[in-house]
Amino acid sequence: MIASLAMYDFGPAQAANDRLWALIRDGLRARGLAAPDRLTRGEAAYWDAWTAPDLVLSQTCGYPFRARLQGRVTYVGTPDYGVEGALPGFYRSVFVARADDRRRTLAAFHGAGFAYNEALSQSGWAAPQIHAAEAGLRLTPVVQTGSHRLSARAVADGRADIAALDAVTHALMQGADSLASRLRVVEATAPTPGLPLITAIDRDPEPIFAAVDQAIAALTPEDRATLRLKGLVRIPTALYLSVPNPPPP
Repeated sequence: MIASLAMYDFGPAQAANDRLWALIRDGLRARGLAAPDRLTRGEAAYWDAWTAPDLVLSQTCGYPFRARLQGRVTYVGTPDYGVEGALPGFYRSVFVARADDRRRTLAAFHGAGFAYNEALSQSGWAAPQIHAAEAGLRLTPVVQTGSHRLSARAVADGRADIAALDAVTHALMQGADSLASRLRVVEATAPTPGLPLITAIDRDPEPIFAAVDQAIAALTPEDRATLRLKGLVRIPTALYLSVPNPPPP
């Protein structure tokens, strides 16, 4: 059995995620469902987990959910992180540049070097590229980093001029990562459905949703604040599938 919550799992969030999983695990077992003792971390927490036939629970990104995982997984629900300017369960990307960069608007970055985490990232690639294209701008991919925090580092270190970070990741970085002080928010994209929780294709999502919802409510105020968790919502799958896909890098 596999469970992973790797999308927002760094710094103080790791210990809080362990406590969240313990509550979810116990809630699943109380409902007669088997669940692993601990979360899977590292590379096995992503594609290997998402496509595993014994997946109990994981969190994926909206782009792979609509592009690669349809018909292979079951949607459970979407955590609400209370992202400013977004409906419950929705999120957005923030464009970041170096704090000392004199360009103040996104338009000023037309043609600039863009760092992105991966080509199937909604917040790191799809949303910012669609946003830029709709504004008549071009952001030139110059480095693929593998994570939002590494994209932030690529900008801070001068290997790229601008990047787009998931707003939740950006918020979690404040005070927990020295990179945050070296960057400045330039603009934000329009909101899109947030990172969905999924389970294996043959599992019933209802008791899993109930266990997660109950676990979030049972978290201490400190852990909810650390994870920025407000609750759990259901977003129609059709809304995920309606989000446009940009050309690949």
